[in-house]
Amino acid sequence: MKITPKRNDITIRYIDLFAGIGGFRYAMQDAAKEHDAIAECVFTSEIDKECQKVYKKNFGELPCGDITNISAESIPDHDILLAGFPCQPFSIIGHMKGFHDTRGTLFFDIVRILEEKMPTAFVLENVKLLVGHDKGKTLKTILEVLKDSGYHATYKVLNALDCGLPQKRERVFIVGFREPCFFSWPSDKIPMQPLSNILEKNVPEKYFASDHIRKKRLSKQEPTQEPTIWHENKSGNISAYPFSCALRAGASYNYLLVNGERRLTSREMLRLQGFPEEFQIISSYTQTRKQAGNSLPVPVAKAVIKNTIEASGLLPAVYLYKTDKLIVDGQLRLFEKERKYGEISETPNSRKIQTTLSAQ
Repeated sequence: MKITPKRNDITIRYIDLFAGIGGFRYAMQDAAKEHDAIAECVFTSEIDKECQKVYKKNFGELPCGDITNISAESIPDHDILLAGFPCQPFSIIGHMKGFHDTRGTLFFDIVRILEEKMPTAFVLENVKLLVGHDKGKTLKTILEVLKDSGYHATYKVLNALDCGLPQKRERVFIVGFREPCFFSWPSDKIPMQPLSNILEKNVPEKYFASDHIRKKRLSKQEPTQEPTIWHENKSGNISAYPFSCALRAGASYNYLLVNGERRLTSREMLRLQGFPEEFQIISSYTQTRKQAGNSLPVPVAKAVIKNTIEASGLLPAVYLYKTDKLIVDGQLRLFEKERKYGEISETPNSRKIQTTLSAQ
């Protein structure tokens, strides 16, 4: 039986690196709350000026700038390090240059902070393609560096569809602990909420694509009964799904069209990433589109952080259930086995859309 101590008598200190507009921060706050703990952000870093403004508007704090110019010694002590380090070096949009791209070296700024401050745990996030980049050599290097820095690390690719969001967004999470512990990846699948919960009802005309683009889409894809988001890939092929393909900061404005007709609004893009309704939008549409595309799916990060907190030893024993909670597949294990790169996610949300109107 779980014993619940006095609420909010535990404080978890954390830092938020490459913070963007605060996706990791929302996830940390929500995860800590489920453990009846307080999440205290003691340091934030983000180089993008527009993101800094948005972050301050929503959290009341202006992030520090370029992390490469900040000494590790000056960063406050903390329990957990969070970092969605730049993904462009490993993404299709970024031409997959990896550590040959100077942004790729920002990973080593995470390492120097880990080695100086030695937090209990860390959670890192990046694009799925990091797993297979350079035939797996890049990720192998990352894990080896983390091990040499004194951490036990593991990774897994997780899909936002499995956490209730109507967005097929696969991201790799890397979790590490200073001490060996029993950690398991989130296993519960949350049913995908329908697009109708995400889409706004009255959308201004400015969001609608031109007649030329709409006719071009209709020549390749028939209308559907239920709301869908039409995706155009690099080859010009059109697909319609009852969920969105991954938002991309650098993709074409017409990459995703609701029902093949209009672009997603700023609020819709943020909803697809799991941001709360109270999140204040102060940037232009172009900037918000970039910010949402660079962010992470909040519910996925929350699930990972929640399990990280539980395994980290930061909570008193009275917060935890008996040890059978730490048994994975009937065995006590340090880490859950990683999914192989390319393995298809078993999700009930990858369903076919309803019959097209013309087929009736």
